[in-house]
Amino acid sequence: MRSFLTATAGLTCMFALAITGCSAGSDDTADAAPPAPSSTPSQAEASPSESASSSTSYAPYVSSTGASANDSAGSPSTYNLAFVISDGSDCTPKWNGTTALADSAVKSRIAKLTQDGASVRVSFGGASGKELAASCDSASELAEAYGKALDAAGSSKADFDIEGDELTDSDSVDLRAEAIALLQKERADLEVSFTLPVMPSGLDADSVALLESANEHDVQVSTVNIMTMNYGESYTGDMGDYAVTSAKAVHTQLKEIFGTSDATAWKAMALTSMLGVNDVDKETFSLDDAAEVREFAEEKGIGWVSMWATFRDQQCGEDSSSDDALTNCSGVDQEDGAFGEAFAG
Repeated sequence: MRSFLTATAGLTCMFALAITGCSAGSDDTADAAPPAPSSTPSQAEASPSESASSSTSYAPYVSSTGASANDSAGSPSTYNLAFVISDGSDCTPKWNGTTALADSAVKSRIAKLTQDGASVRVSFGGASGKELAASCDSASELAEAYGKALDAAGSSKADFDIEGDELTDSDSVDLRAEAIALLQKERADLEVSFTLPVMPSGLDADSVALLESANEHDVQVSTVNIMTMNYGESYTGDMGDYAVTSAKAVHTQLKEIFGTSDATAWKAMALTSMLGVNDVDKETFSLDDAAEVREFAEEKGIGWVSMWATFRDQQCGEDSSSDDALTNCSGVDQEDGAFGEAFAG
């Protein structure tokens, strides 16, 4: 997903650990309950009928530092705060690599987002800047950095958006998994999601390897959030259909990786779309696509749906450039907040 640091976007995707506690019951009805003591899938899996009747929650990505008038559209149950990364020099976590975790404006923003009962999930990584796992020297140091960010946000939910070079760096992949496992030993209620890039054929080998590393280090994964966007120039069809096709492919992979049931694999999945125009030419995700994704998610009992991002959920002005449509507006005809409403169902 696009970061706040540069105009260059990347792909994002996630998952590969044992799925435990993937039943409903947290703030996000589709998010996991506190992790079980082992890394094997929960034995109390929902039946297909139970899954079908459960609610798919809406959890958009938002700027951690700048408010948008469209943040509350669709009444999100959780906000994904983007992004915590290294300050660029050492293992110091900062919002977007520049803003201190304890910044008073960020604290006020989080308080406003949560004032009506919504929760926040801290998203680490993203498409730009230096991810903490590539900056910290040890798993304990990395776990401490993650913990500081979670404490600053008052959150027990951590999202790891891993893409680009960080996804192919096996050393940082293993170090991150080790650090998350340490953090979960300290925080029994910590819910972990991985956000990973996807294609209509499913997760690539690097994303699968990341999930397998998490499994090997006994990380309890609540959700694998796939980024249904930026497929490449060879994909010129319907973006809603591509999202559905990608989800079906990943569902098969998750069942194989975690040895879990149909219903649990669906509930442990999240779908994140880039609303409006995407970074790849000819890729435009419409309001009809958002409605299609929402309907599919409800049908399958998918945990949550999301979008990049609330600050783009508005029509561009007459004088807007193509860059504006990738940073602060959608590039399509719409009412303000219309994508949020469509994703919320």
